[in-house]
Amino acid sequence: MTTSCVFCDGDGGEVLWRDARCRVVLTTEPFSGFCRVIWNEHVREMTDLSAANRSHLMDVVYAVESALRVRLTPIKMNLASLRNQTPHVHWHVIPRFADDSHFPNPVWARRERDAAPRPLPDDFVAALAGDLAAMLGASTAR
Repeated sequence: MTTSCVFCDGDGGEVLWRDARCRVVLTTEPFSGFCRVIWNEHVREMTDLSAANRSHLMDVVYAVESALRVRLTPIKMNLASLRNQTPHVHWHVIPRFADDSHFPNPVWARRERDAAPRPLPDDFVAALAGDLAAMLGASTAR
C-alpha cells in the first residue's frame, strides 16, 4: 500500500539494522556516515510513543552515535529530530568533520565551502551493521 509518507512507503536508506520497532539506515545524503533511526510504525511525535518505546528508540540512537564515533572519528556528532517535512518519528545521526561543506553550521544551513563527502571505508556498511548487532542484538527480517 502506498501512503504519502516516505518512511512508510520505503526503508528510507540502506538498512543496517532493524527490529520489530525501528530500523537504522545509511542515507544517501551528501554527508559521510549520515544515518537515520526510523520508527517502523507511522507515529508523528515522540510523546505518541510509550515510555518504553521512547527509551528503546533512544537506546538505538545512542548505539548508532557510538558506533559512528568509533568507525569514523568525527570531530562532532549531530543528533536531530525535526519531523517538519516528514512527520514520522525518526532521528538523524550525523558525523561531522571540520572540512565538511557546512561545518560548523547544521547540515541544513548555508553551505560554508565546497567539499566532497569523505569516502567511507569499503567495509563500512558491513562493519557498522556488525557493530549495531553487537550492541543491540541481531537484526531481524522485515
